[in-house]
Formats: sequence, C-alpha cells, structure tokens
Amino acid sequence: MTSIVLVHPEIPGNTGAVGRTCVALDMELVLIHPLGFEISEKRVKRSGLDYWQHIRLVEFSSWSDFLAERTPRGDQLFLFEEYANTSFYEPAYPEDAYLVFGRETKGLPQDIVAAHEQCLVRLPMRSDRVRSLNLANTVAAAAYQALRGYLPG
Repeated sequence: MTSIVLVHPEIPGNTGAVGRTCVALDMELVLIHPLGFEISEKRVKRSGLDYWQHIRLVEFSSWSDFLAERTPRGDQLFLFEEYANTSFYEPAYPEDAYLVFGRETKGLPQDIVAAHEQCLVRLPMRSDRVRSLNLANTVAAAAYQALRGYLPG
C-alpha cells in the first residue's frame, strides 16, 4: 500500500484534504509530529468531509520513530521538495511507496533532506512566478502519478 507522509503539517484544512485523497486512492495517511494543530479540530474534519472516519491514519512522534518502526527501503522513499533535481515523472514508484511532504511554510527539515538526498523529487512547474503549490494539491498530483500504473483505467 502506498502511504502519504506529512512531516509537521501546519494547516488543518490541508491535512483534511489530503486525508480525503487518501481515502479516494486507498492510501494510508502518516502524520509525523509535532503538528501545527489538534487532529480533532473541526477544520481537519471539515476538509475531509464525512470521509475522515475512513482514513487509515497512523501517527508517529518523530521522523526517527517512523524510520525505526517502518524501516523503509531506499526505493520506497520519495521526498518532495521544490528544488529537487529529479522530476516526479521519472521514478518507478513501487506499490508500497512512501510519498513524503514537509510543512507548508518551510518544507522538510534539513536533517531529513540531507539524510535522503537521493530520494528527492519535485513537481515541475512551467511558470517561475509560483514558488510552490498548495500542499493538498501537490499531494494529489503526486499520489496519482505514483499510482498511475496501479489504478483501474
């Protein structure tokens, strides 16, 4: 199963929308603490609508706890950063991939990026007027790309 991993998300509405995408695509949602909100907030559930109850949600107190418990292979990790050299179109995503995204305002912590530089990918953009896309939109685009070969036509 492919998983979406949000590291220190800050905006509850984005997390709710990502959760809804996870339900639609039968993906697990992994949240890495600290979060910028309480998971029980109405804003999280409002964005996820009535789908929130169906989310396969797993929470970890830290990135190191996630790594220790899940022990992902190198070919499973895909860390999304706007400055990565590799386009998200290039990799072959395994069915058990972890698509990893950082905070809305700062991206992934530098220690995580430094430890996994070979796993960095980006969504290409045609315009230089936009620095980055909304987290929920980025996750949706990445999720569909990663599942491209596994979804029914």
